[in-house]
Amino acid sequence: MATKPVQKVAMRFESMSQADVPKGRDGKHKEIVELLLNDISQLKEGDALKIPLSDLPDTKENIRSALSRATRQRGIEIATSSDDEFLFVWKPEKNLNGNGNDNK
Repeated sequence: MATKPVQKVAMRFESMSQADVPKGRDGKHKEIVELLLNDISQLKEGDALKIPLSDLPDTKENIRSALSRATRQRGIEIATSSDDEFLFVWKPEKNLNGNGNDNK
């Protein structure tokens, strides 16, 4: 049995040299995340950042997600909480096991 020749469909999207593809990602939350990371690095043990939600450029959920990605990439452990007015961010205390989880 003869097989049918495969018909090529024209490309829908433009192509470009792979060498010209941007390698870094400057997401829309980069500025606020960098500011938060700087403040987190200066936190004393037992302290938390208190960030007014009105100061955030996007929803607290989106900022929390972006911050979580950034801290995970850098190996920084954080915890977050929020209420109707503020986003709170802190470094969890390390227990004897060193995992930051105080639950036995």
